[in-house]
Amino acid sequence: MTSRLPLTAPGLAPSWQASLHLGFRRSEGRSTLHENRHRGPLRVQKALYPEGESVCQAIVLHPPSGIAGGDQLEIEVDVAAAAHAQITTPGAGKWYRSGGAEASQTLALTVGEGATLEWLPQESIVFDGAIARMDTRVTLATDSRYMGWDILCLGRAAAGERFRHGRFDLACRIERDGKPLWIERGGFAGDDPMFASPAGWAGSTVSGTLLCTFPELPQQAVALLETLRAIAPADGARHGITVLPGLLVARYLGDNSEAARHWLARLWAALRPACCGRPAVTPRIWNT
Repeated sequence: MTSRLPLTAPGLAPSWQASLHLGFRRSEGRSTLHENRHRGPLRVQKALYPEGESVCQAIVLHPPSGIAGGDQLEIEVDVAAAAHAQITTPGAGKWYRSGGAEASQTLALTVGEGATLEWLPQESIVFDGAIARMDTRVTLATDSRYMGWDILCLGRAAAGERFRHGRFDLACRIERDGKPLWIERGGFAGDDPMFASPAGWAGSTVSGTLLCTFPELPQQAVALLETLRAIAPADGARHGITVLPGLLVARYLGDNSEAARHWLARLWAALRPACCGRPAVTPRIWNT
């Protein structure tokens, strides 16, 4: 690949200020997308029902296809009592090189009583020189269910690119009934020593995390771990799966975004009957 990296700098290109609010509810056995408000280039075109009326699927579109310096994206999802929403994206997200301005994405996911949310975006590719921040907050009711993942790729592997310039910051918080289940914060600059450290990225360029929580997890943890640990990434990358109080965590660390996504998808397929009470039905958009 020899194409020039997209460049943003103050005065060179306008930035996008975009927001999306999705509200799901359940009525007469049907989960519906009853709120769909957007500002700027973030939207969902229509609700989909590949599994019948119980599960409402939404595909979040970002028409610019990448996030440049200065862009600010805000996504709010509210899944009301007993509704089931599944959200994914049509392709990899791209964080472009910045001329100095920070780009950001903020997610606020709220899951009501007896409701279920599956947050399953495709991978995020961080270009060399990106300056960006991702914040995720998941708020759960007493008996709600949540399964979500994130895949982060540092640099464009096909171009032999590494993340040598810029900065990327991450924050994720999951809480149930106001009590934290998971709090994670991290940040790294280009050519950070942690990229090579065994205590950090250990020379790898792709990381993936799957987080899953549902009321019956403590009783099913032993059997689930036995099943999930028998599933390995196709590329033999380092990986691990554990159960914390109220939360199952799976991690991938390697160099192949496709292998990471396929591994997490296999874990999702094995977890879904326990977490969501439904067999796995692969979203068609993942195959396009």
